[in-house]
Amino acid sequence: MLDFEDFLGRARTRLLAEPAKSWNHSDDDMNEKARMIPAGVSPKQASVLVPIVVGAEPKVLLTLRHSGLSKHAGQIAFPGGRVDAGETVRDAALREAEEEVGLSRAHVDVLGYGDCYLTVTHYQVTPVVGLVREGFSLSRHAGEVEEIFEVPLTFLMDQANCQVQSREWQGRQRHYYVYQYGPRHIWGATAGMIRRLHERLYA
Repeated sequence: MLDFEDFLGRARTRLLAEPAKSWNHSDDDMNEKARMIPAGVSPKQASVLVPIVVGAEPKVLLTLRHSGLSKHAGQIAFPGGRVDAGETVRDAALREAEEEVGLSRAHVDVLGYGDCYLTVTHYQVTPVVGLVREGFSLSRHAGEVEEIFEVPLTFLMDQANCQVQSREWQGRQRHYYVYQYGPRHIWGATAGMIRRLHERLYA
């Protein structure tokens, strides 16, 4: 069982106090021979909120993206999106959480930032880790989010639950992390960011 006070202590001392300038993890981390991200790419800036809901059993809030979206349809993700001009990654993550799931920033206490993660769609994503205090309400954006759900923080921070799977791409095997929580298949960039968060806090 996760010691939540220990987790908070680690988060407050080991998360980045300011967003990183560049990425140091990507969807190609385990795929040196099957890379999809070209060298020298100029990434677009994005951020996600990693919302940790405080309670008797702390949980992480996630979304199932709408099946009709043009990118990453039907995948599990943190609330988040592209950083608009003149906006910080922190403000973008909080804005997107308000727009996608109706989570007011007034209920979120930001703990810090995770390592930037570069996706195959050329987004440099900054995870913004925040505590969600009691009293919040949610309302999903029907055009973007099919479902909002929670996964116990204990489950996601237990690396026994982190699997490595693979699939064929252009004749080569690409590997990626997966967290299988009941029927929830958490993979891709979301699983990669969870894995890197654990490494930053516990390695």
